[in-house]
Amino acid sequence: MYYDGKLWIGQSDKSCFLLPKMANRHGLIAGATGTGKTVTLKIMAESFSEMGVPVFLADIKGDLASLATPGSENPKMIERIETIGIDNFTYKSFPVQFWDLFGEGGHRVRTTVSEMGALLLSRILGLNDTQTGVLNIVFRVADENGMMLLDFKDLRAMIQHVGENAKEYTLQYGNISSQSVGAILRSLLALEDQGAEHFFGEPELDFYDMMRVSPEGKGYINILHSVKLFQSPVLYSTFLLWMLSELFETLPETGDLEKPRMVFFFDEAHLVFDDAPKILMDKIEQVVRLIRSKGVGVYFVTQNPMDLPSEVLGQLGNRVQHALRGFTPVDIKKIKAAADTFRQNPELDTVEAITDLKTGEALVSFLDEEGRPGMVERALILPPQSKFGTIEDELRFKIMNESLLKGKYDREIDRESAYELIHEKLIRDEERRKEEEERIAAQKEALAAEKAAAAAKKKTTSRSYQRQTPVEKATNAVMSTIGREVGRTLIRGILGSLKR
Repeated sequence: MYYDGKLWIGQSDKSCFLLPKMANRHGLIAGATGTGKTVTLKIMAESFSEMGVPVFLADIKGDLASLATPGSENPKMIERIETIGIDNFTYKSFPVQFWDLFGEGGHRVRTTVSEMGALLLSRILGLNDTQTGVLNIVFRVADENGMMLLDFKDLRAMIQHVGENAKEYTLQYGNISSQSVGAILRSLLALEDQGAEHFFGEPELDFYDMMRVSPEGKGYINILHSVKLFQSPVLYSTFLLWMLSELFETLPETGDLEKPRMVFFFDEAHLVFDDAPKILMDKIEQVVRLIRSKGVGVYFVTQNPMDLPSEVLGQLGNRVQHALRGFTPVDIKKIKAAADTFRQNPELDTVEAITDLKTGEALVSFLDEEGRPGMVERALILPPQSKFGTIEDELRFKIMNESLLKGKYDREIDRESAYELIHEKLIRDEERRKEEEERIAAQKEALAAEKAAAAAKKKTTSRSYQRQTPVEKATNAVMSTIGREVGRTLIRGILGSLKR
């Protein structure tokens, strides 16, 4: 709840506020399933929107779309409002924009293969190190030849081109095995079967469309409809990671601001780190560390803080920890480790509190004015002002149809790119091959005619033999040499053509 220029998130014996100018220092929302993480996420999203800050979040279960609808009174809401002591609590809706990789529950989201890059695409395809190396070569060849890889047919054509010309490229870039090329093409086919080809193409997403503010001054909440997308966890997590990376590359440096330019919630964040290679982990850590200078706050949502690498966890200054359940020695060890990440409060046993928290309660610690972590507090999280649960499809489509972005991303554009360039080259090569064959055939016919004429002349000469003069002998010797040289050149040309 946005109150007195701050984000009021929870209430203990004192109010727990998230300060706007510290919001780009990133944060964490953690807790077991059913402990209240989604409500906390909604409270934060509503508050940022009310403050005029655009928000991005992924709707995995379909229950975040209700941010577009005002809430309503019920006994639990009334009890929570009275317990916390909120004066003049009002139910309200917030401006939302729906997005969807598949274009079903929101505006279509696309990017180009070139923009995605080899590293992230390798993760989506599930490639090993050797196959990733070959895919890097494919991208390098495309880049150095000015061939844009816009969609899957561009990528497939480029992979086939590099595979067919492996000997040529191996000397410059390294070994390109047919087995690796085949494995990449098979993985590409499997990804297409999941519908991922809809994500690659143009028009690609303009991130400034996500950073809009309503006429009333509220930041738009961008909701990625992810019910279908989440069925492919690697594609889901890699897409969100790509978005973070693109935000970092797109936005200019801003330094410290009074409030963020945008806030990005990364739900089910542990998925991005599962089985991620070190080179990708390093990139994630770098993006999280540097993106705050672009005015973007990143909030990871996961079950246990220990799901995140320590390099990332150490950069999350604002924390809301819901209950964790410990049934095994491993669970208990994780709970203690999670408790140790807070600045301890001498009046609170953090380890005991984490397992004792009720639904809607959390341990809260936000950065103060000087950027120092506040002492952990056991707090009751405020109720959301928007509706609980899902919304009807009619309302979703109404919001999409009334959006200023309606139609902008609906129609796919297919401009000239790698597929067309390679196809045109193949056509030109085929035309040159035919012309060469026709030229050779014509020359052979001419030579055959010359031989026939020479044979006829020789036959005539043999009947009436005449001694050749020295000039005639020299002339014939020169013509014989030229004839042999033309023959060798044609042979070299033909063999070269066959090699090609």
